[in-house]
Amino acid sequence: MFKITPNAAEQVAVAAQQSGTEKMSLRFAAQKRADGTFDYRMGFDSATEDDICFKSEGVDIVIAPEFVPMLDKTVMDFVVLEEGGDPQFIFINPDDANYSPPPE
Repeated sequence: MFKITPNAAEQVAVAAQQSGTEKMSLRFAAQKRADGTFDYRMGFDSATEDDICFKSEGVDIVIAPEFVPMLDKTVMDFVVLEEGGDPQFIFINPDDANYSPPPE
């Protein structure tokens, strides 16, 4: 199941408020590239009758059925990747060729 972290949910709420889309769901999609990596897409949208709809950390999420296999087990977070850098959304997906498990 696709999930978002509390940090990501907080940033989604800020973005929704800034854009006036508080009543809309957050839609996710993904495309697998030839090298095995994924291209992730997201944006505020209304659900259709065919969409898979659920909540994660209080955020309404919609995913078209064809993207569910690529997004299953994915976690979206909002983090600073480099010291002094700006925070950004990242997608942690064990099916993505760029995935490396966290150190134990």
